[in-house]
Amino acid sequence: MKRRRLWAGLAGTLAVATGVTVWAIQPHPTPATESKTASGTLTKRHQVDVLMQTALLQQSEIHDSKGAADTYGRLLKLDPRNKVAWYNLGVIAQQDDEPDDARTAYDKALKIDPSFTSALFNEAILLKSSDPDRAIELLKKCIAADPKAGTAYLQLGQILAEKDRDDEAGEAFRHMAAIEPSLRSQVPEHFRDSVDPSPTSSQAGSTR
Repeated sequence: MKRRRLWAGLAGTLAVATGVTVWAIQPHPTPATESKTASGTLTKRHQVDVLMQTALLQQSEIHDSKGAADTYGRLLKLDPRNKVAWYNLGVIAQQDDEPDDARTAYDKALKIDPSFTSALFNEAILLKSSDPDRAIELLKKCIAADPKAGTAYLQLGQILAEKDRDDEAGEAFRHMAAIEPSLRSQVPEHFRDSVDPSPTSSQAGSTR
């Protein structure tokens, strides 16, 4: 099984690096301004925000995954339904080759938000070899939530092709090519002709 390297950027978009596709670390949205309690004590929401920013710094800049995991743990004691914290714990566990812990964290995030595309995609990548049927299910949910997720279509097509479901794989690759033409080079050779632009079709289209 190939070792999968996680992209540690702060953008919440699909990333492609040397053929490995993963979702990036999720930043925490800036909360609305809240008042402080008496004596200047920070509100719970502010504490959560400070912990999130600290964990993101530890995770993406300092590369202290253990410290970041500890900080996310402290955050989750204050805000157990923080899907971003659960998701980023999953990223850390997946990066550290702890698939069971990663899946548990992603499932926690998905229990809070079943349409959380980042968690859907990363868990699908996690299960691509060990449970391809579940990976297919997760990728379809990811695409339903974000129909322009070209890399999700690519992964879906690859899994379907490995299961000899060529018609479905070809359809997934065609959707991918329409959304992200730059990914065509990653389509298996057997399907390459079906996603490459047809010169005849282009010419026919220009005469209309």
